[in-house]
Amino acid sequence: MSKRFKPKYNIKKGDLVIVISGAAKPRKDDNGKFEYKPRLVKEVLVEEGKVLVEGVNIKTKHTKPSAQNTKGGIVKVEAPIHISNVMLWDAKAKAPSKVKRQREEGKTLRIFKKSGEKI
Repeated sequence: MSKRFKPKYNIKKGDLVIVISGAAKPRKDDNGKFEYKPRLVKEVLVEEGKVLVEGVNIKTKHTKPSAQNTKGGIVKVEAPIHISNVMLWDAKAKAPSKVKRQREEGKTLRIFKKSGEKI
């Protein structure tokens, strides 16, 4: 990322998103429709351009015994994925949707392009 400007993303912590690429992307059912599974954003890493999504990109980490973890062993940890691989979930349209920004009374609002609903 460029050090000069801080990028602005439409995704924030606590949003519901759909992973659109990778192992967790939606699959088609028997009728040919996509089965979407909205997931929660735990953290947005702005400098890296990545997001930490609940239940996606799980890695196994081998840990040594320490004061906090006396046993050690294998721990499953969620790793961040690139922000371009997720799309906001529009609950009204029941589909992933792009977002536009609009200024109202000095505040910037995020609005779904599919349903026109405010986030």
